[in-house]
Amino acid sequence: MFIHTVQHGDSLYSISNSFNIPVEQLRSVNGLEVTTIVPGQAILIPLYQYTVLPGDTLSSIARKAFVPLDQLRAANPNVNPYLLQPGMQITIPDISKYVASTLSFYVVRSPELDKALINDFAPYSTYISIFEYRFGMNGDIINELNDIPAIEVSWESGVNIDFEQIRGADRDLYIGFLRLLKERLQSEGHVLTVAVPAKTGEDISWLAGYDYGGIGSVVDYMFIMAYDWHYPGSEPGPVAPINNVRSTIEFAINKVPRKKIILGVPLYGYDWSLPYESGSEVSAISNQDAIDTAMLYLSPIQYSEEVATPFFRYQDDQGQVHEVWFEDVRSMSRKMQLVQEYGLQGIGAWQLTLGFTAGPWVLTKFFTVRKV
Repeated sequence: MFIHTVQHGDSLYSISNSFNIPVEQLRSVNGLEVTTIVPGQAILIPLYQYTVLPGDTLSSIARKAFVPLDQLRAANPNVNPYLLQPGMQITIPDISKYVASTLSFYVVRSPELDKALINDFAPYSTYISIFEYRFGMNGDIINELNDIPAIEVSWESGVNIDFEQIRGADRDLYIGFLRLLKERLQSEGHVLTVAVPAKTGEDISWLAGYDYGGIGSVVDYMFIMAYDWHYPGSEPGPVAPINNVRSTIEFAINKVPRKKIILGVPLYGYDWSLPYESGSEVSAISNQDAIDTAMLYLSPIQYSEEVATPFFRYQDDQGQVHEVWFEDVRSMSRKMQLVQEYGLQGIGAWQLTLGFTAGPWVLTKFFTVRKV
């Protein structure tokens, strides 16, 4: 499996011919409702035989396939890297032996939709956290949630805690709460997971309420929300830049056992109106909708290697200029490489109803999903 970045002059038909794969399969795997692909767009090719293109080297093929160069060489012992010719077949090695847990969030909609989506994602899921119960100041649940149908079709029971904006003064109280909850759940055979904001150090005042070490000593798994470095209240930029994600992991593994850490990734980006001004209009956009928007407005997609994130600009029908930063199969692949590199428990997403058609393909390229 590898990724082709659309070049000027490419079409789905020409990509289909280059790699001997049906156009309809390309559309299905990548969730393409239309065929007007744009330069810079990432197209996932679900094949393990790569057809050499003009200018290719083993190094460039390894980068397209997100596999180590030495493994690519080992999978092709009879290929002389200095004698590559267009049309030659290169075997892409299987790197999916890493067993990983997945924990993703799901926002309840209706019994029919809930059952359908959970069943669809069951092959790719270890845990699904059904979102959300809210609590009042007295500790009572203050909202109604028709989650019984979703729970009945699920396969594992437990509790995920996502308390946000915890004050530094309350960090020990929070850990004490988690410890009491863990004791109660463990006695009944249930799992306790927790979602925490991304931290890269202890000197971030607004995150002082989250003691990674203390939290990690109590819970079964800790889902790190490694996203929203740029958000609706900020200037345009990457939502989950790879350098910040890496720094978060390196901080976390010094506080929490690696096999308790689940790296959270976003199935969304943001669409900023330009020129940016504080308070100007910003909207969230799913990764799939971002790709559709670029195709609709025939806007070339750029990719920042520094932050490993795609982005583009477009002008809407009213003449307003927008800048969109989102995630695609390239940026997701980089994050999955980090899970393998640091030996983490696994990966998860916010949130499944946003959709990302190529996501399960990328997931199973890198991992064997742990089942419970």
